[in-house]
Amino acid sequence: MKMKMLLLLMLFYGSVSSDAVSKPNIIIAMADDLGIGDPGCYGNTTLRTPNIDRIAKGGVKFTQHLAASPLCTPSRAAFLTGRYPIRSGMASRSKVGVFLFSASSGGLPANEITFAKLLKSQGYSTALIGKWHLGINCNSRDDFCHHPLNHGFDHFYGLPVTNLRDCKPGSGTVFTTAIHMFVFIPLQIVGIALVTLEALNCLGLFRLPHWVFFSCLLLAATIIGLLACFLHFFRPLNCILMRNHEVVQQPMSYENLTQRLTREALKFINRNTGTPFLLFLSYIHVHTALFSAKEFVGKSKHGMYGDAVEEMDWSIGQILKALDKKKLTNKTVVYFTSDQGAHIEEVTDKGDIHGGSNGIYKGGKANNWEGGIRIPGLLRWPGVLQPGTVIDEPTSNMDLFPTIVKLAGATLPDDRVIDGRDLMPLLQGKVLQSEHEFLFHYCNAYLNAVRWHPRNSTSIWKAFFFTPKFKPDDSNGCFPTHVCFCNGHYVMRHNPPLLFDISKDPKERHPLTSKTENHFHEILRVMQEAADNHTKTLSAVPNQLSWGNLLWKPWLQLCCSSSYLSCHCDREAKGRGKGVRL
Repeated sequence: MKMKMLLLLMLFYGSVSSDAVSKPNIIIAMADDLGIGDPGCYGNTTLRTPNIDRIAKGGVKFTQHLAASPLCTPSRAAFLTGRYPIRSGMASRSKVGVFLFSASSGGLPANEITFAKLLKSQGYSTALIGKWHLGINCNSRDDFCHHPLNHGFDHFYGLPVTNLRDCKPGSGTVFTTAIHMFVFIPLQIVGIALVTLEALNCLGLFRLPHWVFFSCLLLAATIIGLLACFLHFFRPLNCILMRNHEVVQQPMSYENLTQRLTREALKFINRNTGTPFLLFLSYIHVHTALFSAKEFVGKSKHGMYGDAVEEMDWSIGQILKALDKKKLTNKTVVYFTSDQGAHIEEVTDKGDIHGGSNGIYKGGKANNWEGGIRIPGLLRWPGVLQPGTVIDEPTSNMDLFPTIVKLAGATLPDDRVIDGRDLMPLLQGKVLQSEHEFLFHYCNAYLNAVRWHPRNSTSIWKAFFFTPKFKPDDSNGCFPTHVCFCNGHYVMRHNPPLLFDISKDPKERHPLTSKTENHFHEILRVMQEAADNHTKTLSAVPNQLSWGNLLWKPWLQLCCSSSYLSCHCDREAKGRGKGVRL
């Protein structure tokens, strides 16, 4: 009888242990615009990132982890759904590839399935803390069709759009090019017209009616007035902090913002120690405008950018400490990444560098050179994954979708194409080569490049159909336009495609030719065939980033007061002043 009881107890505890392993907690920490050359575990010796490095030391480091897009909105859409953003309509065909206004009508469609939805169906508590940037409303200011809570998250605290220079007084504007085009040029035309007409009038060659003169002045005043209104109202209308469906700070304050996000994350962990949870901690750092709490200001060797990186690393340390304290470390998968590469063109008028480092890699955010898409990828699960493992195989940020969905015991959707691949066989050493034979690199909605890792080969081929025209010519980015664009006269098309072997030339400095690669034409033929086959799997869907969906719509505007002329509130005042212990 005692033996039977012992066996029953062993079976019971075994099943409990098995369930804990099969349904681990998931913590995703995503930086914004962090370069692969920034963390210490990727070779940086001057930025202090001990907590990010701790994840690498205790788990797996990917050296060829790739963003599905080099821009925030499409990259995040791909990350959450495990699908190329063009499949969900989250890839733009215009110059603007991300949402800029809180009152835009585009966003992640409700019929898309996020990993949060699937984990929630398996009993997980789910939270998104930080940046969303995938839309809010469709037809009214309270339908919340694109909101995180409509995509599987039980709790949301953060920015529904993004952090921009315009959100922080004194940090400049991201609309410089647009202002030049729609304000300064029209004003110049009006001015030249007035001077010309007045000169002709003085010479007696043309009599200028007074109404024409006053009409031109009125037009100029209207343009200046509209600019003043735009600059005045942009911050309160778009730089918003929300808790679930409620606007709690408008405009948002940067004071101890990272500490507030961290505190919210810790509360969520403390509330869910007895149930599996998914925490997506989507950092505001290190997208401009740069900021950090006073405890971090001036402490790094890299100015405001370095201060922000080190503050984010502190936050990650708080999360890891909480897991240790609650004895959740072995039950929790921790994943750290960035949404795309560092923003090379982020340089102030004074010459201060506000962008990060992409290491040895060419290019950066908004282009598909390696610097724009090769991102940090760290994954830790004590007791399951071998500490200190390094994987050089091509992997994608879309791969997290099938990986954690399967770990949670959910079934992958069979009514749509899932482009991500389960990482567990690679992570555990059961296979040595990535499941991705081909990866497709999009610049907005345009297929920009193809990556091919042939089976039983160490070569990794990458073929560009077009590349951005860097300005100045000898630079590493598109500085006059602040980001590189994807079509028109901003790109150079290649026929035949520009071919590199990334395994031998990761800096992409030496394009191959038929003279330097014997199988040049055969390689390009296979890659073109793969691109054609991939294109056949695409279905027509509404473009969520069309101009009609991007533009500001007053009826969708979120406002925490009854008057749109004074959308100001601060329901965070008590917690905002709480600093941090270092």
